[in-house]
Amino acid sequence: MNIRDLRYFLAVAELQHFGQAADQCCVSQPTLSGQIKKLEEELGVKLLERTNRRVMLTESGEQIARSARRILREVETIQDVAVSCQDPLSGRFRLGAFPTLATYIFPELVTRVRQALPDLRLILVEEKTAVLLDKLIHGDIDAALLALPVHDDFLVSRPLFDDEFLLAVPPGHELAGEGSIDQKDLKNRRLMLLEEGHCLRDQALDVCQLNGIAEAQDFRATSLETLRQMVKAGTGITFMPKIAIPPQEAGIQYVPFASPAPHRTIGLVWRKTTARQQVIDKLIEIFAR
Repeated sequence: MNIRDLRYFLAVAELQHFGQAADQCCVSQPTLSGQIKKLEEELGVKLLERTNRRVMLTESGEQIARSARRILREVETIQDVAVSCQDPLSGRFRLGAFPTLATYIFPELVTRVRQALPDLRLILVEEKTAVLLDKLIHGDIDAALLALPVHDDFLVSRPLFDDEFLLAVPPGHELAGEGSIDQKDLKNRRLMLLEEGHCLRDQALDVCQLNGIAEAQDFRATSLETLRQMVKAGTGITFMPKIAIPPQEAGIQYVPFASPAPHRTIGLVWRKTTARQQVIDKLIEIFAR
């Protein structure tokens, strides 16, 4: 058994197609099929169930695939450590962010990182906060951009910036012409919010509960862009983080809150035991510019 054969096996397991897996691995289909057959013979178990229409994992194949993924992650970690020992600011760096931030921060961040760290291969991961924390704790990513605070003794964080909330309303709404509004002005109004699992929903609910604001119960959005389009359609009003607001936009009005405005604090979070501290320090510098 070798690393190459495990890669072949996982490619077939994930794509469920020998031809596509062979293309991904840059080998011929007979070569890939032959190596997987040898792997099955060596292990003494059938890993894949082959039919004319599809390829499926056997029960043993499912278990071995999980172990193979862990092994390959460890191999990649070894390679990363070796590269970073030669040049701490090179190699792979896996950075996560939650959806209501990633869409708006990743494009500019990639450009700035390429300029400051040309030898670093930045791998971006967009997931909900709970998934990112799990990946961070288990070593599947190196750091994550999250809303602070994060409570975990295994992790350390550094605040980067505050992202202020504005009220998004249709142009004809009674609050559209206000220069600013107080949070208490929204008492007894109903706001559209994101679905469960988004940290922005939790942050918005905190503001709502403090000021007697209700949630619109008949609609929960899967993304900020859905919320934006619903406001433009005149369906309701919502909170919108400043980072998600473009310079010019028709069909919607953003009303700022009077000080102190509601906001979320975005920070960089990483493991205390990380071997990529120099990259993390450099990322913090990039955000400070």
